Amino acid sequence: MILSTTTAIEGRPVSAYLGIVTGEVIVGANIFKDLFASVRDIVGGRSGAYEGALRDARREAFGELKAEARDLGADAVIGIDIDYEVIGQNGSMLMVSVSGTAVKLG
Repeated sequence: MILSTTTAIEGRPVSAYLGIVTGEVIVGANIFKDLFASVRDIVGGRSGAYEGALRDARREAFGELKAEARDLGADAVIGIDIDYEVIGQNGSMLMVSVSGTAVKLG
């Protein structure tokens, strides 16, 4: 499965547009507080624990996107957008969402 933020795959024309596919993951903010409290790996203003949690959430969202595209018989997902939103009361949750267009390639 080819995944791309571009609207085309060079050398592979789109033969059919199958529809919009998405993947969303919502992570409670407490996970970040817990990670911060238990892990002291902040180096140069960056936290490996925070970054790891975000990376895992993003990978899971992409997994959902790919599964939805596979169910449609897609070869690729183009025009992918990745979005991070703070949601819930008092910004207590983080949502990672990815969306794009599932396509068949020629």
